[in-house]
Amino acid sequence: MHEDLHQLAKMLHELDDQMVACMKCGMCQAVCPVFSETMKEGDVARGKIALLENLSHEMIADAEGVQDKLNKCLLCGSCAANCPSGVKVLDIFFKARVIVNTYMGLSATKKAIFQGLLTKPALFNSVLDVASKFQGVFTKTANEVIGSSCSRINAPVIGERHFMPLAKKPLRKLEPALNTRPGKGGYRVAFFPGCVIDKIYPQVGQAVLKALRHHELGIYMPAGQACCGIPALASGDKESFDKLVKCNLEIFEKENFDYLLTACATCTATIHELWPMMSGDKTESMQERIAALAAKTMDVNKFMVDVLKVAAPVQGHGTKVTYHDPCHLKKSMKVFEQPRALLKSNPKVEFVEMPEADRCCGCGGSFNLQHYGLSKDIGKIKRDNIVASGAQVVATGCPACMMQISDMLSQHGDKIAVKHVMEIYAETL
Repeated sequence: MHEDLHQLAKMLHELDDQMVACMKCGMCQAVCPVFSETMKEGDVARGKIALLENLSHEMIADAEGVQDKLNKCLLCGSCAANCPSGVKVLDIFFKARVIVNTYMGLSATKKAIFQGLLTKPALFNSVLDVASKFQGVFTKTANEVIGSSCSRINAPVIGERHFMPLAKKPLRKLEPALNTRPGKGGYRVAFFPGCVIDKIYPQVGQAVLKALRHHELGIYMPAGQACCGIPALASGDKESFDKLVKCNLEIFEKENFDYLLTACATCTATIHELWPMMSGDKTESMQERIAALAAKTMDVNKFMVDVLKVAAPVQGHGTKVTYHDPCHLKKSMKVFEQPRALLKSNPKVEFVEMPEADRCCGCGGSFNLQHYGLSKDIGKIKRDNIVASGAQVVATGCPACMMQISDMLSQHGDKIAVKHVMEIYAETL
């Protein structure tokens, strides 16, 4: 108990040091998708930082209230990307969630999900494998073009959502563990599919592997990979996050490679940015190991264009495709030109920009579960912008965004396919 209090005090002190740069200028108001819907000061970064400046007192007075305000955030990074003072808002919010969770403790539900399932990859995979076989009993097809489903019954968690079903076969069964040497491509890369690609969008993982093989690269895709840890960290569960980091670190350290590639914007940002940021309480040796793997981590779109030099020919003709910028890819990783270049490399694609391409789609992981009404309102704006582009396909670089966009388009009856950039690029190979 004494150690917990000491750690809590240390985290509070570190948070204070990071918040002093906020000038309360309010620039975050103009770009916050949540504030644009609620118009409440407490929902914008400036308001949350004001709350956190008295966090120790606020936690004692109303810990649940503090937690609710912190959780009402998409963690999209729009505020940080547009902050004139360079305040690392996401760093502050993630650490604040850990502090509040350390003080309050994890709920029984989250403890069962994160500590009982997520940190045990084999069990987690087995449970979802079983669920995939029986999902048809409770769901039905909602939109054939998108491939979405909806519930046959009034389920409390699903509600009115149109969701993407679990794949009949996950990527790990379609593409067993790989450990190959490089050919003419020269590079050897590791591939981290992530949970959503493995279990819902295995075709995205297959498109990535097709591209890597086409360019004659060595591929290391080990069995036993775990979640990148973002669901646990976003809920303030640092213990589970650390276990997942350690699990993946030990697996990928077994082999040498030039880059660790992901096709998930959230996984990329988590490994590249959040793993090192949250390693301050680790030994110097562990921090160095985490930093070394984080430095090798790269989004697959960026790798294809910046490293392999895939070039876009003259504007193609055919299927109209637009692009949604995932928040973690553009705002955190500064990757936005490369996905467009890959789309344009397909001569059968006519690329069209949608209005506000980098506006958040409203997913935000657990935000979608806790604040679906808000998530849906924000998502409808994205849906309207996609429709306004006149595109037949919307592409993106984040499977979570794919799920949210699919839900919004499907509920409106739109016949617009939702694909990953790598799927469209792989069609040219």
